[in-house]
Amino acid sequence: MAGKRDYYEVLGVGKSADKDEVKKAYRKLAMQHHPDRNPGDASAEEKFKEAAEAYEVLSDDDKRARYDRFGHSMGGQQGGGQTVNMDDIFSRFSDIFGGGGGGGFESFFGGGGRGRARPKGQRGSDLRVKVALTMEEIHNGVEKRIKLNRFTTCDTCNGNGADGSDGYQTCTTCNGAGEVRRQTGGGFFNQIVVSACPTCQGEGKTVSRPCKSCSGEGRVENSSVVEVNFPAGVSEGMQITMRGRGNAGKRGGNPGDLVILIEETPHADFERDGENVLHELWINFADAALGTSVEVPTLSGKTRFKIAAGTQSGKIFRLKGKGLPVVNGYGRGDQLIQVNVWVPRDLSREERNIMEKLKDSRNFDPNPNSSDRGFFQRLKDLISGRGE
Repeated sequence: MAGKRDYYEVLGVGKSADKDEVKKAYRKLAMQHHPDRNPGDASAEEKFKEAAEAYEVLSDDDKRARYDRFGHSMGGQQGGGQTVNMDDIFSRFSDIFGGGGGGGFESFFGGGGRGRARPKGQRGSDLRVKVALTMEEIHNGVEKRIKLNRFTTCDTCNGNGADGSDGYQTCTTCNGAGEVRRQTGGGFFNQIVVSACPTCQGEGKTVSRPCKSCSGEGRVENSSVVEVNFPAGVSEGMQITMRGRGNAGKRGGNPGDLVILIEETPHADFERDGENVLHELWINFADAALGTSVEVPTLSGKTRFKIAAGTQSGKIFRLKGKGLPVVNGYGRGDQLIQVNVWVPRDLSREERNIMEKLKDSRNFDPNPNSSDRGFFQRLKDLISGRGE
């Protein structure tokens, strides 16, 4: 994610900007850097794509909330390492550019004649899957192979849906133009609205002789395996988006995205609190009174831990740096160990006699001092980071 500009900075809006402000800012940038206004200008095209990426996130409440919390690491593999497709931008944000892959933009600037290349087919749908990760996998990062059932491009017709190169006919709705025009208003306010043809989806042609393998859709359902890298430190509810790895589009349309929702598998020894991990350690009464050395589990292996004599039940110790890493960042959380003293439920006659002799000792009288903080104070200290 290094080198990516802040999305709010890209659009030139503040973090409190509402949806209308975000849309207005994006429209202004999109019109300024639109490829049709800047032919051959690679810099303008990159700014156009950058603005589209920013708008896609900030115009969606869920994506914006994740971005505000995690920054560019919100999606892990946002972009999936693939090139942003220009036609995909136009299809996603048709409310900005008008229908039909850029149609409407030319009329906005009065161009009209040149237009943009007709879109192919219909964009495929996004595919959403859930993947459960163990805390060890989250601690170290992991690569997983995920088996998917999805639509892929038909090999027989190469995705065009036709049986042979002559399996097409001119669309009878738009007469091959790929767009339809309708007149709105009247008199001085007369207006021509151009949109993609609803019959051929802007292609200008329809399939007259469908491919026998895919029945004219240009795609077939297959089982396939996708390799996904999960960076260390991800958490429950985060999403990884892999561009173009969803369902193939109909008749050569752009593929959808693969959206992977992360779930965490409960751990037998730990609970997670952000980047910190919590562990409950049970010791017996004698070890608490005399002190001992015990072996405790951590996410990087077992470690020896010393319990001082006179340790009170509920005391919290901190192992620095033994927690989870910050996702796509620097630093690591801690492991917090809460010591609980186990009181035996059943005593033998000999044990009971010993305890009867000890209970009258003055050292066995409860005598808390200022350093023996109560439960609520320990909880406050833990939350504020002042715990041991």
